[in-house]
Amino acid sequence: MTTSARVLLVRHGQSTWNAEGRWQGWADPPLTELGEQQARDAVEHLRDAGITHVVASDLQRARRTGELIAEGLGIGASSVEVDPDLRERDVGAFSGRTTEENHAAHPEAFDGTRILYAPGGETAEQVLARVIPALLRIAHRHPGDTVLVATHSGVIRNLERHLGSPPVGNMPNLGGRWLDVCEGGRMDLGDPLLPIEPELTTRPDAE
Repeated sequence: MTTSARVLLVRHGQSTWNAEGRWQGWADPPLTELGEQQARDAVEHLRDAGITHVVASDLQRARRTGELIAEGLGIGASSVEVDPDLRERDVGAFSGRTTEENHAAHPEAFDGTRILYAPGGETAEQVLARVIPALLRIAHRHPGDTVLVATHSGVIRNLERHLGSPPVGNMPNLGGRWLDVCEGGRMDLGDPLLPIEPELTTRPDAE
């Protein structure tokens, strides 16, 4: 089966709520200074990846990450395509609270460190119902290209599980996963990637 596009899914840089340990979902906090530094640093690790286009979630932490990477790669910040269907999972009542607070208020929503559901938020099926068509649209617009998609940990985690590769640990900021999007809708997971220097790595435990 012919590959239509190669996609690199990356989690956005550290946001202010990441730094505070707060769940975000559809809330829209900005990147921290470190988050912007992470995005700029990623450019040096992605120069040889052949990236020709950048697409981002409409939430500013992902959109700004995409703009910084696109600018650094010479693609241009103004060329970043924005797609609301790539935004983080709606985490409902969890938004704005820490993991500890959410565990205390809704212990039944967790299995150890894994979230089973978010009260008032989206299910995994609802997330995939918008994310998969968005990725297919990207492949249709950019056949044969390599596209960086600046998105969110919940998006990447749910897609990994759907494609048969359970995530291991928390997705770091700027952590990513290669994905081949093929004609006919087939998707094949590739290798994980963390394109920043180790000393800049942060691993928020909240989406």
